[in-house]
Amino acid sequence: MHRNRLAVAVGAALATLVAGCSGASQEPAPAAQSSAPAGPVKLTYWSWVPNIDKIAAVWNQAHPDIQVTISKQAGGDDAAAKFLTAAKAGNPPDLVQAEYQMLPSFVAADALADIKNDVSQTKAEFSEGIWGLVTLGTDAVYAIPQDSGPMMLYYRQDLFKKYGIEVPKTWDEYAEAARTVRKKDPKVFLGTFSSKDPGAFVGLAQQAGAQWWSISGQSWKVGINDEPTKKVADYWGGLVKEGAIDGQPYFTPEWNKALNDGKLLTWPSAVWGPGVLSGNAPNGKGKWAIAPLPQWNAGESISGFWGGSSTAIAEKSPNKAAATQFATWLNTDPQALGLLVKEGAVYPASTKGGGLLGEAPDYFSNQPGFWEQAAAISAGARGFTFGPNVNVTYNAFKDAFDKAVHDKSVFSDAVQTMQETTVADMQKSGFQLTQ
Repeated sequence: MHRNRLAVAVGAALATLVAGCSGASQEPAPAAQSSAPAGPVKLTYWSWVPNIDKIAAVWNQAHPDIQVTISKQAGGDDAAAKFLTAAKAGNPPDLVQAEYQMLPSFVAADALADIKNDVSQTKAEFSEGIWGLVTLGTDAVYAIPQDSGPMMLYYRQDLFKKYGIEVPKTWDEYAEAARTVRKKDPKVFLGTFSSKDPGAFVGLAQQAGAQWWSISGQSWKVGINDEPTKKVADYWGGLVKEGAIDGQPYFTPEWNKALNDGKLLTWPSAVWGPGVLSGNAPNGKGKWAIAPLPQWNAGESISGFWGGSSTAIAEKSPNKAAATQFATWLNTDPQALGLLVKEGAVYPASTKGGGLLGEAPDYFSNQPGFWEQAAAISAGARGFTFGPNVNVTYNAFKDAFDKAVHDKSVFSDAVQTMQETTVADMQKSGFQLTQ
């Protein structure tokens, strides 16, 4: 489906996103050139990858005919709103770093180029799950995957041994281990459910087989309340209600302290977890390890994604082919991937990336095969198509699950609230929906 079929209510969708990002800068990018420049092609790239300017400099030295200038961005919703504002004004950057969940909003605003004709050989560089995140389930290609966040289980090896529990291979085993830990030490939890982090819940729902949005012809279908998602929600809700796991959100001072003091033994998180643990739980250095997420069916090897981003080309860039050439190099060339790892601390989406990561993170010195195991887990990760108002859905998650955790009520009711809020917003914005 071509992007124009998504642009049913561009103005309303744009207003919704910008309104949800009160800190978004409204400053437009420098005006794009309307005619072919004399001399080298000059591209501007908005990105928040650390040291991305150093990586672009390597490209620039080898490609005097295509020169890339980096404009550092803050990332997150603010960066997304800023790009949409610039695109609407007609002066976006040539390239933009785009989180996977924001791509549909950009496409709905007619802000991204469909680059499928220039990347016919590129698909083979990525797993099927990753590539699906940039196609939106259509024949179009709206970006080149850059980094990914396959989820895995982080756990305290030493404390698992202390409490006599094995690494759970299924979610049923995880629940039993949680109960065992509580019986042996009421001050300790195996894990917690965070009502503040919809991205984590998304990854767990993806693992279970959820498909929150889909596109058919000119219509969207919203299925946030599908059976896999309700199964995940009620699983965690049941554990919270019985007190087997905690309801403390991630990334709070209390959560940090529980990790650091050995009062919280697992964290279902993404491949970027070592940086968080080393900064927030320094006492655990050399004591944590990773394993695949517990599975819903024994013997499977499936994960989901928490986070990740891509490199997209603006529809109004006058140099789409050159921009696509740079984006492809950045995210598939072995030299560029090595620089993304070394200079940018990025976990590359490309299947080549895993072999470039070298030694295990210092925090995981007890697990020398950390990156090899992460790569194996990544191979089984699957995503889904995001919708054009994902920010509305994420805010609905926080509101509904905050209440569910507080009240210890049925978590699948919170999922239904997410569904209804999302559908109502899309209808209000003029998107065509189907049952």
